[in-house]
Amino acid sequence: MTPWPVEPVEGIYLQSHSVGRPWLGAQEAVSKAFFQPWREQGEPWAQWLAGIERFNRGLASLIGGAAEQYCPQVNLSSALTKLLGGLTPEPARPVLLMCEEDFPSMVFVARQAESWGWQLRLLPGGSDVTELATWQSALSRPDVGLVFITQVQSNTGQQAPVAEICALARGLGVRSVVDVAQSMGILPMAIDRWQADAVIGSCVKWIGGGPGAGFIWLNPDLLPRLRPRDVGWFSHANPFEFDPHDFRYHPDAARFWGGTPSVIPYLLATHALECAREVGLEAIRDHNLALADTLMDACPSWVRSPREAHRRGGTVIVDPGERTAEVERVLTGLQVHYDRRGLGLRLSPHLCNTREEISRVAETLSALAGK
Repeated sequence: MTPWPVEPVEGIYLQSHSVGRPWLGAQEAVSKAFFQPWREQGEPWAQWLAGIERFNRGLASLIGGAAEQYCPQVNLSSALTKLLGGLTPEPARPVLLMCEEDFPSMVFVARQAESWGWQLRLLPGGSDVTELATWQSALSRPDVGLVFITQVQSNTGQQAPVAEICALARGLGVRSVVDVAQSMGILPMAIDRWQADAVIGSCVKWIGGGPGAGFIWLNPDLLPRLRPRDVGWFSHANPFEFDPHDFRYHPDAARFWGGTPSVIPYLLATHALECAREVGLEAIRDHNLALADTLMDACPSWVRSPREAHRRGGTVIVDPGERTAEVERVLTGLQVHYDRRGLGLRLSPHLCNTREEISRVAETLSALAGK
C-alpha cells in the first residue's frame, strides 16, 4: 500500500528521477478533458485550450509566477533552443556559461547556438556546484553574458544555490536561465523569487506528469525584448486572425509557443500538478528526505551524493565499488527499480514508497556494505 494516491507498481520503484509514477485518476482525468469534449463537441479546441491554460495555472500555483508568464514546450531542449534564438548576445559578452555535468541535451543545444553568436564555456566536471564560490570565479569574467544553472544535477545529485547564483549574476549584468527538470516536484520552490531571466522544466520526473509537458517561464522584465525565431500561429498576438501578412508577437510568454500544440501531455500533467499541490511540496520533500536518510545511513561509505539536505536533490547515489555487480543482482532480485550512471547506482525514494519498502532496501545495502 502506498502512502500517497499514486499508481502502484510491482516491486520497489526508485526511478522517479527518470520517470515519475502517475497519480491515481490520471487516466480518467485525461479521458474527461480530452476525449469527452471530442465526443460531445463538433469543435473541441476551445475546451482543449482551456485545459492547457489550466496547465499554466497549475504551474504557477505549484512553483510560483503568473500563468501568463509560462509557455508550454514539448521538452527542455525545445525551450532552450527557442530562448537562445530569441536572445541576441552582446558583442563584448558572448559567453554562455554551463557545467560539464549538465544534462547532455542542454549542452547539445548550446553548441548549436554558437552559430547564432554564443560561445559555450563549461565549468569542468567535478566542480562543486553547491558552493557559490565555484560560480563566483566563473561569472566574474567580463565576457560572460548568460549563465545556465541546473538546480539539481542528475549525475551527481548536487543542488546548486540557485537564488544566490541568480543574485550574483544580476549584480554582474549576466542573464540567467535555470533548469528545474530534476528538482521540480521534489524541492519546494517559488521560481519568481529567484529573479532569473528564464526557467525551463518538465513534468515527466518527480511530478509524475508524463513526457511531453515541458514549459518555459519568462521574467516579465525580459519578455518584451525577446523575439523568438521559431514561431507559429500560436505565437501570434491573435492566433485566429489568419492574416499571413501581419505577424505580431503575443504579448505574453505564448510568443514562444509556435505552431499547433499537442494537447494530451498537458492535460495529463495538469492532473499531476494539482495532485502535487494538494499534497504539498513541503510534505513531499519531508517524505523524500526521511527515506533518503535511511538509505544513506545504511551504507555511508558508498554514498556519493551530498549528505546535507540543502546541497542535494531527491536522489541517493551509491557506489559499491568492486561489489557493484553483486549489489545489482540482489537489488534486481528484490524487484528494486533503479538505474546506474557514472558515479554509481541512483535510488530515488518518492511518494510511491513506504518506509517499510525503504527499510528493506536499506537492510540489504547495510548487509552487503558490511561484508
